[in-house]
Amino acid sequence: QVQLVESGGGLVQPGGSLRLSCAASGSIFSIYAMGWYRQAPGKQRELVAFINSGGATNYADSVKGRFTISRDNAKNTVYLQMNSLKPEDTAVYYCSMKGSWGQGTQVTVSS
Repeated sequence: QVQLVESGGGLVQPGGSLRLSCAASGSIFSIYAMGWYRQAPGKQRELVAFINSGGATNYADSVKGRFTISRDNAKNTVYLQMNSLKPEDTAVYYCSMKGSWGQGTQVTVSS
């Protein structure tokens, strides 16, 4: 069973940066694709960024050029570097692998 633990969320001003981390355990991390998702109040959960086992990435149009997903297979960890944050990026951010989900980490962008 996969266990995922997100960290790195918080309150940041517009234009600021945050780096989210997702540590995975209980599986062979390197062979699986990983995704970061977010859910804002009253909205459906949406895919933010995706990275496959080979390192190829894909991003939602709303975050292209601002967010970067990466992975460190030696540490069983996937990262989401978020730059130029906007108030509309405010949401709970989740990572996912093999159909499992973490508990989420809150990101709030506000002045």
